[in-house]
Amino acid sequence: MSGDFGLSVVAASIGGAVSALLLVLGTASLWSEVPTEDRTYLDPLAPRMRLVWPLVRVTAYVVTARLPTAWLERTHRRLLRAGAAYLVSAEDYLALRVFSGIVCGLAGLWSTHVLHTASFGPSLALAAGGSFLPTLWLHERRQRRNREIGRLLPVYLDYITLAVEAGLNFAGALAQAVDKGPQGSMRREFLLVLRDVKAGLPRAQALKRMDERLDLPEIGAFVSAVNQAERTGAVLGKVLRAQAERSRMDRFQRAEKAAMEAPVKLIAPLVIFIFPTTFLIIAFPIVVMFLHSGGL
Repeated sequence: MSGDFGLSVVAASIGGAVSALLLVLGTASLWSEVPTEDRTYLDPLAPRMRLVWPLVRVTAYVVTARLPTAWLERTHRRLLRAGAAYLVSAEDYLALRVFSGIVCGLAGLWSTHVLHTASFGPSLALAAGGSFLPTLWLHERRQRRNREIGRLLPVYLDYITLAVEAGLNFAGALAQAVDKGPQGSMRREFLLVLRDVKAGLPRAQALKRMDERLDLPEIGAFVSAVNQAERTGAVLGKVLRAQAERSRMDRFQRAEKAAMEAPVKLIAPLVIFIFPTTFLIIAFPIVVMFLHSGGL
């Protein structure tokens, strides 16, 4: 019996090694057909993503590049709103989802093999969960970027307002704000606006493109106010100052809302982690004294 078990283990190990070798050889063959990616003007990849990037590129070339155009366009808009369009393309992002699902599914199959179970339910659940890991990463990236833009927008509006009131036009004021303002996502977006204006795009259209990329209410209000001031001939400095005050007030209101929500969000950790530990610490000496006194 033990001999049969040892032979099965050896056969499984040999089969796994052969499968891994075939996978590596197949990936290398496909990698030679994948077009070379020029990342000169793209954001650098994270160190952990660089390790699996060749496999992601192969998956994008074989699978996701053949998906419907509507899917790719919708994914590209999501990447734009999260500020990841210069990090990964829509094809690469969908390939990352497929690759993550495959890896998690294989991990589930290996676990069922080790535990000697024949159920494929956990493997399928892990594969489905793994495919959503890049989605969670993208959602968190967008939330973090939106918070940063909400924090930096009043600062940049103050810079632009001061420059306009000093006599510069809007493009010159925007250039001064980008030159003197803090680093971050807001600065990169205004740089894109300046690039579009220098490329010949009208200022209203360049600002509208920024609004579509960010899809934030405060950015939409700023763009609408500037474009309306240009159409009606209103004093741009007063309009910008009003927008800066409004943006600063919105930031304070978000901070107050977060402060009021903090006690509610602390209830679950208190009930699940802190209260039981406190009760155990308090009850332990009482139980010990009760046992020593012969209460049981």
